[in-house]
Amino acid sequence: MPSRSPPPPPGGGPDGLTVDGYGTLAADATVSVSGTYRCLDDSEGPVFVSSTVEQGDRSTGIGGTRAVCDGHLHTWTNSAVVKDPAYRPGAARVEATLLQLTAGTSGLPLPGYLAAERADVELR
Repeated sequence: MPSRSPPPPPGGGPDGLTVDGYGTLAADATVSVSGTYRCLDDSEGPVFVSSTVEQGDRSTGIGGTRAVCDGHLHTWTNSAVVKDPAYRPGAARVEATLLQLTAGTSGLPLPGYLAAERADVELR
């Protein structure tokens, strides 16, 4: 099994996230990727783990998971049905981002990036 990125530091360390070394492909073209995250404070707005899968010249956003920001290490999994063309088993790249939505001066939510990780993965 391919190794995965090291987890965020234990204890009260900074926000961080990892990407697992593999993702899954289901018969219905659902792509799932996963990893771990830690965030410390969501008092200024909700925090999400977003992810993008790249394979060849194709890049697709794969879901978003609401994060629990309590300083503990949590797992995340994002999934989406991707057809026309579907992803294939083999090498791919995942970019995951831990982002917080905060109210801008106009009142519209603005993303603030807490952590990002890019990893080579194997789609199975």
